[in-house]
Amino acid sequence: MKVILAQPRGFCAGVVRAIDIVERALEKYQAPIYVRHEIVHNRHVVDSLKAKGAIFVEELDEVPDGAHAVFSAHGVAQSVVKAAAARGLPVLDATCPLVSKVHAQAKRYVRHGRTMILIGHAGHPEVEGTIGQIDAPVHLVSTVEDVDALDIPAETPLAYVTQTTLSVDDTKAVIASLKSRFSNIVGPDTSDICYATQHRQTAVRDMCKMVDVILVVGAKNSSNSNRLCEIGLEHGIPSYLIADASALDPEWLVGKSTVGLTAGASAPEELILEVIDALRQLGPVEVEPMDGVKEDIEFRLPAELRT
Repeated sequence: MKVILAQPRGFCAGVVRAIDIVERALEKYQAPIYVRHEIVHNRHVVDSLKAKGAIFVEELDEVPDGAHAVFSAHGVAQSVVKAAAARGLPVLDATCPLVSKVHAQAKRYVRHGRTMILIGHAGHPEVEGTIGQIDAPVHLVSTVEDVDALDIPAETPLAYVTQTTLSVDDTKAVIASLKSRFSNIVGPDTSDICYATQHRQTAVRDMCKMVDVILVVGAKNSSNSNRLCEIGLEHGIPSYLIADASALDPEWLVGKSTVGLTAGASAPEELILEVIDALRQLGPVEVEPMDGVKEDIEFRLPAELRT
């Protein structure tokens, strides 16, 4: 069996930064460190940090007075920031800088008098955080049908921003529909789309030309991991989202000689290696890394955690 290894795959710079923030906070301030929501969408990462002394909570009122709190990579609403400040909680913000950039763009558009459109998935923590950052009504759309259903006059000054775990390809139809329906609409340049999302999706599209089946390592609640799996299916390639090697079903590989293997942006490389080991239990395996984008982006840690 040949295993084609996607390039790039797995951790992005925002995820690396978020995990580093929790680990360095544990080193500097000692356990426990309280993290609001999953720091990133991956159970293995969360369990590893729990073992080191991180305590994950759903709401800020679960954090004891005086304890250090960390906001997850997905970002939080202004109400959460204000609640932490009102209690005097020491906070470390692990919001991905690309998510923070979306928040800043949206606030700027609102200041200029534009009505906000957010392209994203309802219920996703990043979407909830972004809506909560904007001190104005926000219209959430995820499909062309959602755009058609908007009850907004065609000449209204509008602006749109997008959830970072959506790629240029994911949003282009919705953006085209917005621009077709509304005459006065602006939005960020496509270069502002999350680089990691775009790179990983492009790699899977290239991989579809080379493989018989695709395995995506990632969590079920990870938006970008689910999208990688969907792309494989859209190209007619049987594709499966697995949390780790234990979820691998040998039946998926019957009659398949070439397997594509990738991982969502919050899945650690060790999980990929464990899947390769599991494949080797089924027979000889030749691993062939794809040519692809080499990512060298790094995001700075908060000042109080820099060595």
